[in-house]
Amino acid sequence: MALSSGRFFAPWTLRAFGFPPQRLFTCGTKGLYKSNAAERSKFFEPLTRVMLPPNSFQGKVAFITGGGTGLGKGMTTVLSSLGATCVIASRKTDVLKTTAEEISSQTGNKVHAVQCDVRDPEKVKNAVSELIKVAGHPDVIINNAAGNFISPFERLSANAWKSITDTVLNGTAYVTLEIGKELIKAKKGAAFLAITTIYAQSGSAFVVPSASAKAGVEIMNMSLAAEWSRYGMRFNVIQPGPIKTKGAFSRLDPTGEFEKEMIERLPCGRLGTIEEIANLAAFLCSDFASWINGAVIRFDGGEYVFLAGELNSLVKVTKQQWDLLEQLIRKTKGS
Repeated sequence: MALSSGRFFAPWTLRAFGFPPQRLFTCGTKGLYKSNAAERSKFFEPLTRVMLPPNSFQGKVAFITGGGTGLGKGMTTVLSSLGATCVIASRKTDVLKTTAEEISSQTGNKVHAVQCDVRDPEKVKNAVSELIKVAGHPDVIINNAAGNFISPFERLSANAWKSITDTVLNGTAYVTLEIGKELIKAKKGAAFLAITTIYAQSGSAFVVPSASAKAGVEIMNMSLAAEWSRYGMRFNVIQPGPIKTKGAFSRLDPTGEFEKEMIERLPCGRLGTIEEIANLAAFLCSDFASWINGAVIRFDGGEYVFLAGELNSLVKVTKQQWDLLEQLIRKTKGS
């Protein structure tokens, strides 16, 4: 809060007025502040229909890691509905096959299931060979495979660190490298997309392996946007904020309490939806986005900027409290 005098009043300076700041600015005082998440979210209702025109991916091949569940399944569904021949990959063959059959029956387009452990370069190579065999060289590659859990850093073992970084960073590198080499040999372009997170930019406590690995994925994609565009390849990244999926939330919010806190701090007042990120992913991988390259798109309902702003918690102050604060501030003399 800045006035014309140039003086700056942070919440903690209110102690000088004998006005306890915690009475105004903490979530703990429910009498003074009630969450308006539901109220403000009405302005930001999600659209679940497919955004792009029909057949936008007709004749194209899409390869999606982690495609059997969650965000991967959602992105595959949209791409398939737009005409793409999709190949989904993960370690769990039974889940993959069930998802492939479900999406195929829904969209009428073939979805192939290929088992792949992205942590193993040899298995990635075999999966890419199978991809090319059943569907051809891909036009779209979405690196969505991930792993994460919350833990204090001092509780982690070397194996815990390795399990996350092998999947997220090394896995993305192995898939990108293997497919990229095949595309270069075939003289074929493609659109690569990686799914990271908003804390890849800022870092975050209690998910240090994930933050470190996701940051590496972003730098790799930006670097390849500069290096491999000469081969007709584009590289972009989506940083999702909180989007509720069973796999992620069961490991990051096992009690469900953190979800309430997330919604309270989201300027849009709600969590994101799988359909929304699927639409964004489809656009970035489509020919409509052929000039978007090396971009990192924050997709978080405003969460990052809210957490970054030092005084953003002042949104909790009521009109009556602002009237009182203004009176106190106007009475202030000196520096």
